[in-house]
Amino acid sequence: MSELRLSGVSKGYNHGLPSEVRVLSGVDLEIGAGEVVALVAPSGAGKSTLLHIAGLLDTPDAGEVWLGGEDMTRLGDRRRTMARRRQVGFIYQFHHLLPEFSAAENVVLPQLANGVDPAEAEARARELLESVGVGARATHRPAALSGGEQQRVAFCRALANRPRLLLADEPTGNLDPATSDRVFGALMDLVRSTGLAALIATHNLDLAARMDRSVRLEDGRL
Repeated sequence: MSELRLSGVSKGYNHGLPSEVRVLSGVDLEIGAGEVVALVAPSGAGKSTLLHIAGLLDTPDAGEVWLGGEDMTRLGDRRRTMARRRQVGFIYQFHHLLPEFSAAENVVLPQLANGVDPAEAEARARELLESVGVGARATHRPAALSGGEQQRVAFCRALANRPRLLLADEPTGNLDPATSDRVFGALMDLVRSTGLAALIATHNLDLAARMDRSVRLEDGRL
């Protein structure tokens, strides 16, 4: 069973223009559990729109979005929010960690929002941070961490609630090449160990080649 299935997904915008700007045109995509797929696209091609629709942050004009075998397309806002919180993890180019909290607390907080017992959430946070090599930095706030360490904490936060699907938008694009390579390796190890489905947008063809397969978004189509 596919963890993510997009069927005929289309999306357009009209920012005060006389004609609609078509971003996605009948996109079809399936990703199975344990599969890591690279999404390659030039800037402005619509990859962020595609990720937002896949992660239930936006809705398509047409088509269907299925997560874990359930059609999410026509769910109300509350049910979509609950599904997104429980089933989807997001990673962005910039880590967006909460600066007033420690690394561990940044990983604990999304679990508490999901009703996880505090002691269990703390143990989960420590386990994830250790798995990506920043366990010793658990009590440090983001400002005291390097860029690579901050992004690894962001990876842990995205996986804290054991999602079925991970969506990442240029997750190492803000790092220098050497750090990017190390951090991406940590991400891949984390994804492989959990067996979840992942769609990772990247401009880096070398990183894309390390994933199971690549899809290219061009002129609104995959």
